[in-house]
Amino acid sequence: MNPRLVAATAARVLRQLRADHRTVALLVVVPCVLIGLLSWVYNGTPVFDRIGAALLGVFPFTVMFVVTSVATLRERASGTLERLLTTPMAKADFMFGYALAFGLAAVVQALIATGFAVYVAGLDVRGPLWALVVVAVADAVLGSALGLLASGFANSEFQAVQFMPAVVLPQFLLCGLILPRDQLPSVLQGVSDVLPLSFAVDAMQAVAARTDPWGDVGPDMGVIAVWIVGALLLGSLTLRRRTE
Repeated sequence: MNPRLVAATAARVLRQLRADHRTVALLVVVPCVLIGLLSWVYNGTPVFDRIGAALLGVFPFTVMFVVTSVATLRERASGTLERLLTTPMAKADFMFGYALAFGLAAVVQALIATGFAVYVAGLDVRGPLWALVVVAVADAVLGSALGLLASGFANSEFQAVQFMPAVVLPQFLLCGLILPRDQLPSVLQGVSDVLPLSFAVDAMQAVAARTDPWGDVGPDMGVIAVWIVGALLLGSLTLRRRTE
């Protein structure tokens, strides 16, 4: 992997992203709208404080998965990827460059969404806010990494979107947001214990509930990091030059 080529790929993706106002709105505005809607629905109840922090991980994860998988398919379908790979650029340079670009976008997304949730929607967070931002960024990068991996198995943008029910929804149902994971049936609890979004939600809930959450957050972040690197490496192996 060449750091210079990774940085050049990330810069190119960020330039394209800056020119795509609809995608920017999807990345920045949609999580805030969804969080604001839920805080309104549960106004006057303790429900939003219980699930709000977890949603700061779930929503960016989902949005990044969709945006990244579709963007990668466009690169392949347009022949851009094929042209890039005729240069000294390797597939790993492409994958990690995309991850870096969307990781930087995730920082902006996490700052805005966290600020909105806490200062506008009134989310009660006992832990440090910067820790909430760090976990939110990790969740968004995780969504990007899995989106890049899923794009390698899709032949069209429509198929890339179809991967969302297969990849995102099972994790959403089993991550502990709807029902605590220790109350799930034993088989489903075992599945939940290996899904990355479960660790993301656990980390978010720990930051929201504890003034010193790092004893719980550290191991969760380690698992998320392993999933990110593993998805990017596997994605670089499965990435095809062009959609047939």
